[in-house]
Amino acid sequence: MLHDRARIHVRGGAGGDGCMSFRREAKVPRGGPDGGDGGRGGEVVLVCDSSLRDLHSFRRRAQYHAGRGGHGQGALKHGADGETLTIRVPPGTEARGEGDSGDADDLHGRRWELLAHGQRATIARGGSGGRGNKRFATSTRQAPRFAERGLPGEEGWIELQLRLLADVGLVGMPNAGKSSLLSRLTRAAPKIAGYPFTTLSPVLGVLEDELERRQLVVADIPGLIQGASEGAGLGHDFLAHVERTRLLVHVLDIAPELSGSEDADAVANHAAIEHELAAHDERLARLPRVLVLSKVDLVTPERARQAVTEWEGRLGPDVPVLSTSSATREGVRELGELLLRIVPDTAPAPDGDTDVGPSASTSTVADELAEHMVFRPGGRDGGRGYVVERLGPGSFAVDGRGVERLLSRYDIDNEDALAYLEGLLRKIGVLDALEREGFVAGDEVRIAGVAFELDPTASS
Repeated sequence: MLHDRARIHVRGGAGGDGCMSFRREAKVPRGGPDGGDGGRGGEVVLVCDSSLRDLHSFRRRAQYHAGRGGHGQGALKHGADGETLTIRVPPGTEARGEGDSGDADDLHGRRWELLAHGQRATIARGGSGGRGNKRFATSTRQAPRFAERGLPGEEGWIELQLRLLADVGLVGMPNAGKSSLLSRLTRAAPKIAGYPFTTLSPVLGVLEDELERRQLVVADIPGLIQGASEGAGLGHDFLAHVERTRLLVHVLDIAPELSGSEDADAVANHAAIEHELAAHDERLARLPRVLVLSKVDLVTPERARQAVTEWEGRLGPDVPVLSTSSATREGVRELGELLLRIVPDTAPAPDGDTDVGPSASTSTVADELAEHMVFRPGGRDGGRGYVVERLGPGSFAVDGRGVERLLSRYDIDNEDALAYLEGLLRKIGVLDALEREGFVAGDEVRIAGVAFELDPTASS
C-alpha cells in the first residue's frame, strides 16, 4: 500500500545559554568577565532521497527534534552548535506548516517542495545562543553579573504529502482497464481483477523506447468516480498524484454495457472524469490529453473504427484517439510510441503560487532552495511589534512576540539583568508607551504572563 500522507512534529534545537564567569588566574587580580556565548540550536532539514518511494517510514515515528546548542563556559569558551537533524523524504514530497499562532516565527503557512535528489529544505530553525557576560562589559559596566539565555527553536506540526512525479497519468472510471494497460505498456505488475476499485493505490511503471534512449514514468491513478474531487470514492486521496504529470491518458471502456459498468453511457463517463479533474485543479483541465478506447476485443472491428471516428469528432484534432486491447495487445505499441513522441523531454516549471517558504521547479532542480521573508503591514500594534494595555489601576500588560522573546533572554530575578532589560525596553519604546497609558514607577507590568515592577528612569 502506498503511504502518501504523514503528519510529523518538528522542533529546532534550543540555543545554549551564555555563561557568567570572571577570569580567575594567579597574579591577575580582578581579571574581568570571560563568560562565553552559547551555541546555536540545530536545524530540522528535509532532504530529498530518490531511493525512497513513499512516506511509510513516518508511520513508526512522529517526533523529530534537533539537538540543542551547548552552553557557554568560562575562559570565553563558545558552546557547540546543536546537531542538525535530517529527515529523508521521496521526490515529489510537499511539506506544509501547521503552526498554532500564525506568528512570523511560527511554521504556519510555510510550504516547501522537494522534487530532485539532494534538495534540502530547512523546516525548523534552531534558536540562537545566549551571549556571555563578556559581551555586556562596557566602560561603565565593567563587571556585568548576568548573561543571556538561549532561545527555543521553531516548533510545530508539518503535514507531508507525496505527489508522484510521473510523466503520464492514466485516469478513468474504475474497471476501465487502466491497470491492464499499464502492465502491457510497462513492466509494472498491478493487481488486476474484474471488479471496480481493484487498484487501491497508485502504481508506477516505466515506458522505454526500443533503443532504451528514453524513459517515461507512467502512473495508474485509481479511484476516480463522479464526486471524487469532493471526497467520493477513493479519488479524493489520489487526485493530487496527477498534478505533476505532463500528459493525461484518459482510458475509456469502449463497451461498458458488456463489462458490467453501472453507467453504460461512455460519453457520460468521460464527462464525469473530466469534470472531476477540472474541479480538483484548473491546471489539469489544460494538460495535453490522449483518449484510449480500451477493451476493443469485446466489440467488432467495425464498431471500434466507428467509435474512434466519433470521438475524434467530439474532441477535435488536439486530442489523439486510439483503440487498444490489453488482452490481444492491439494498439498498445502504437500508444507507447505516441507517448514517447509527444511528451516533451523537459518538464515545464509549475505554476508559481507559493505563499511562504522555499520551492523549486523541476527545470531548476539543481538550484539550492531559498528562504523568502514576507513582510506584512502591522495590525493593531501599529507595526511596533507590541501592544500596551491597561488592566486596571496600577496594572499594565505588554503583548508582542518580540517583547516576549526579549524577556525570555534574561533572569528578571537578577538585579543587573533586570536593569539591562529595562534599558532595552526604553530603547524600543515600550516604557514610553506605558507612560502614555499612565504608568508610573511602582506599577505592575505583565509580559508573557510574568509580573514585575519596572523603573521608568532605567537606562542601558
